[in-house]
Amino acid sequence: MALAVIALVLLALFGLPLFAALGAGSLLYAWHDGLDPAVLIVELNRLAASPNLTAIPLFTFAGVVLASGGAPQRLIRLFNALIGWLPGGLAGVALAACAFFTSFSGASGVTILALGGLLFPMLTSVHYPERFSLGLLTTSGSLGLLFPPSLAILLYGIVAGVNIDELFLAGIVPGLVLMLMLGLYAFFTGLRFDVPRHAFSAVALRRALREGIGDLLLPLLLVVGIFGGYVTIAEAAACTALYVLVLERFVHRNIRLRRQLGGLLTDTAVLVGSILIILGVAMGLTNLLIDAQLPMHLLDWMEGHVDSRLGFLILLNLFLLAVGAMMDIFSATVVVVPLILPLAARFGVDPVHLGIVFLANLEIGYSTPPVGINLFIASQRFGRPILSLFAAALPFLLMMLAWLGLVTYLPALSLWWR
Repeated sequence: MALAVIALVLLALFGLPLFAALGAGSLLYAWHDGLDPAVLIVELNRLAASPNLTAIPLFTFAGVVLASGGAPQRLIRLFNALIGWLPGGLAGVALAACAFFTSFSGASGVTILALGGLLFPMLTSVHYPERFSLGLLTTSGSLGLLFPPSLAILLYGIVAGVNIDELFLAGIVPGLVLMLMLGLYAFFTGLRFDVPRHAFSAVALRRALREGIGDLLLPLLLVVGIFGGYVTIAEAAACTALYVLVLERFVHRNIRLRRQLGGLLTDTAVLVGSILIILGVAMGLTNLLIDAQLPMHLLDWMEGHVDSRLGFLILLNLFLLAVGAMMDIFSATVVVVPLILPLAARFGVDPVHLGIVFLANLEIGYSTPPVGINLFIASQRFGRPILSLFAAALPFLLMMLAWLGLVTYLPALSLWWR
């Protein structure tokens, strides 16, 4: 048994797909304990019955359509006209555009690939240091994970059984605080290096608004629809998919459905399938771990070594930062969340607050070795070594760690609406 587990871990390190490793580990555990392998799919019934499950492919499809229809370029022009004339304005444009796009695409890698190639030469051409530009774009790929309709929030709500509307509300203020902190850093960097600015142009702003108003209205319509009680999450996802199709096909005319629809659906299926296949096998493994009372053993250990909520939150952050450095956010959500929920309940941590703390940790993990996905994708996109990108991202990561402390130890930031 021990040798088989070691072999699976080594195979995973050398490239075995995570769903295969999790599925094999689950079958191995069931065989070792004499359990019926059918127990592995019991939890899938709850997953399949979730009314919010359909929101994942629909929001993903909307992000794929936006990426193919020229939304990244429109967003850059719009934010550049709005704030590009300020000190550090172009860096602020990068932050805003990346956060906006990630909230819809659901994948930081897509953001880096779609926007990085556009923004990096723009930043360096106005004399931002190359190191600053690389660090900014590497970490900005995951900035929108706390803003609706983030797939990470949707997945956490489904796995944890937490109201997704409340999670969307809870992520807004922490997300804006992070944007403000990084924006101030960009502002002072622009002043320090005397980055030239373009003059404000009302004509350019009107032109950019005409082109980008449809994209800009999308999050506003989502917030009003969901929190106004007009649509459910699943209905909002369907409306979003229809909205972006109409926008890109009939307004901007950048997509030809007859030629491109098949490719768009294929890209969506690949992204969604990679999430759902991991979700399926991981929930089976989680069910086994719960049957083995692993959460209870962890709780017993915590009760013996931790005697306060503050101590629990400190240990939780250290644990989640390590998890984020080794697993992608979707895998970590389905594997780790069911284990930490009962521990958090024992120490009186609100499950909504826990969700924001969890996602904030994993957002930082996107840019930390050994397997931070932002580092690998940025390395491919910009042709730089991973370690040099990590060094470039370090000032941003330090600010994000300070932000994590605020989010963790000031629950009012996440629960402001209560």
